Amino acid sequence: MFDGRWRGAVDKRTAPVGVWLQSHGITADVLTATGLVTATATAVAVATGHLYLAIVLLTLTGAHDLFDGPVAKAAGTTSVRGAFFDSVTDRVADAVLMGGVSWYLISEGEGHLALLPLAILGVTSIVSYQRAKAEALGLSAKGGLMERAERMILLGVGFLDPVLLVPVLWILLVLTSVTAVGRFVRVWKLASEVSPQAIQRRRAKLADSRWREWREREASGRRSAAISERFQARRDAVAGSRDARSRRSQRPSQRP
Repeated sequence: MFDGRWRGAVDKRTAPVGVWLQSHGITADVLTATGLVTATATAVAVATGHLYLAIVLLTLTGAHDLFDGPVAKAAGTTSVRGAFFDSVTDRVADAVLMGGVSWYLISEGEGHLALLPLAILGVTSIVSYQRAKAEALGLSAKGGLMERAERMILLGVGFLDPVLLVPVLWILLVLTSVTAVGRFVRVWKLASEVSPQAIQRRRAKLADSRWREWREREASGRRSAAISERFQARRDAVAGSRDARSRRSQRPSQRP
C-alpha cells in the first residue's frame, strides 16, 4: 500500500530528509549497504532472544530502506544500477531476518514452527518475482495489501512480546499470500488485454529509455570532467602568471 496508493504522500514527506542527508555527504548506496548491516544485526538480536533490541534495529533498517530513494533523487544519481542493488539487498535482508526468526523459534523449542518464517519468505519471493517479471514485460505490478514496508511493520509488532510473534507470523503468511494472489490476478488481466506486439513495444521503449538515461548520465559526467579540467588548467595558468610576476619583481635592478 505504501508503494502503491500512498507513494506520492510518502515521497512528499521523505524528500526534504533526502535532501538533508545528501547535503551531509550520505549517498544512496551507503544507506542501502548499511541497511543490510542493520538487518543482519536485527536477525542476530532476534535469534538470541533480544526482541526489544530487534525492534530498534528493525526500525533503523526500515529507515535506511525508506530514505535511500529520496537521497538518490536529491543527488540526481537514480539509476538502473542503484535500483538493482537496492532490490537485491532487500531480498537478502528479508532472508536474513526470517532466518533469525527461525533460529529463535528453534531455540524456544518450537522447531516445527521454524517452517513458518520460511513459508513467509517463499511467498514473499513470489510477490517480488511477480513485480519484476511484470515490469520486464512492460506491465505495472505495484501495490498490494502486504508489501515490504507493511511486512516489516507487522513483524515489529510481533517482536513486542514473544506471545505475539507466532500469531503475527501466521497473519503475515496469510496476508502476503493474499497479496501474491491479488497481484497475479491483476497482472493476468493486464496481460490478457495487451497483445504480444504491444508488450514487445513496451519492453523496447523501456530498454530505450534506460539506454538513453545511461547515455545522458555518461555525457553529463564527461561534460563535468571537461569543465573541471578547463577550470584546473585556467587556475594553473593564473598561478603560473603570478609566480612569474613575483620572480620578476624580486630580481635585482641591473641599472648602474
